Amino acid sequence: MPLIVQKYGGTSVGSLDLIRRVAARVKAAQASGTNVVVVVSAMGDSTDRLVDLARGLCAEPDAREMDVLLSTGEQVSMALLCIALRNQGCEARSYTGSQVRIVTTGVHSRARIEKVETERLRADIARGVVPVVAGFQGMDESGDITTIGRGGSDTTAVALAVALEADECQILTDVDGVYTTDPRMVPAARRLDRITFDEMLELAGQGSRVLHLRSVEFASKYNVPLRVAASFGAGPGTLICREEPRVEAPVVSGIAFNRDEAEITVAGVPDAPGTAFRLLKPVSDASIEVDMIVLNAARAGNVDLSFTVHRDDYGPALRLVKEAAAHFAGAQVNGNDRVAKLSVVGVGMRSHAGVATRLFETLAAESINVRLVSTSEIKISVLVDEQALERGVRCLHAAFGLERPS
Repeated sequence: MPLIVQKYGGTSVGSLDLIRRVAARVKAAQASGTNVVVVVSAMGDSTDRLVDLARGLCAEPDAREMDVLLSTGEQVSMALLCIALRNQGCEARSYTGSQVRIVTTGVHSRARIEKVETERLRADIARGVVPVVAGFQGMDESGDITTIGRGGSDTTAVALAVALEADECQILTDVDGVYTTDPRMVPAARRLDRITFDEMLELAGQGSRVLHLRSVEFASKYNVPLRVAASFGAGPGTLICREEPRVEAPVVSGIAFNRDEAEITVAGVPDAPGTAFRLLKPVSDASIEVDMIVLNAARAGNVDLSFTVHRDDYGPALRLVKEAAAHFAGAQVNGNDRVAKLSVVGVGMRSHAGVATRLFETLAAESINVRLVSTSEIKISVLVDEQALERGVRCLHAAFGLERPS
């Protein structure tokens, strides 16, 4: 019998009525001759409520105790779903991350999965019992509860699919697949039937919030097919898998964007080895991730360095760079936290010339100024003023022919 892992997000289990509907879908999948393992997120916005409770007591709660607290959200969901399944005549058993023994590193709130033990899950599957596992959590080698970060239930589902050698991992949510861009911004956006791991990694990394980046990395590494589909719809969704060489890939598959960007520029620093290192090392030491980096051509022995960080990190990063730049006479530091990143993504770009030309021509026609540029083999990202983002997404979506057929 085929084996699938289904993950249901918080909006899909946000009420008792929705939990009953999830239970009916799981039961139907099992009745069709498929073995099913289920992973659930916390109900609705319950994780946010738990965070608010903790911060009502302390501005910076202890990380270990926060993991203990936040892990309870998924435990509520898994138990309620099992109760609903049993009430509908489907045998089910709930498991926390510790009970399954999802072993992680010991970094609280940002743990990484190292090992998944499958004995109890395989025994249930063999008896026709549906295992329901709490997402987002595990345990370290000392037995402490850990969590693996926001969106971590996607990663839990993929990790179980890898460990169980499942035929497919399904991420079931409130959208019916992966679109060429956000359909709320571009109503003509088109659902993709399939997309490669590489493209999905780029889309997720550049701002698409359909899938958690770590889950796509995990699935790509172990070649587990991912499917994004609606929790309560009948459509096929979008299959995410390895590239098939026999299939002619579209030049551009999607337009991603991210509003949470901030730009920092250091002007007039020496064109000498080690300058960029001295400016960026304090930022790295503070665990602030740097994204786009541009170093301009030298003039009069000096260069300008520009880079971007997440908008939440803008204040600390600007302060650290100013302190580092003080060692260079005449250096000036400027910042802008009202910028956004716009990316075109597609594996077909590897074999088609002119993608960058069309991108710049299209933005120029809309009088949208490009502040920074970053490229990879299948992606071109540009930094633009935040106020120009929506126009940029719409015009590029049309320029690369991504709309639904009329």
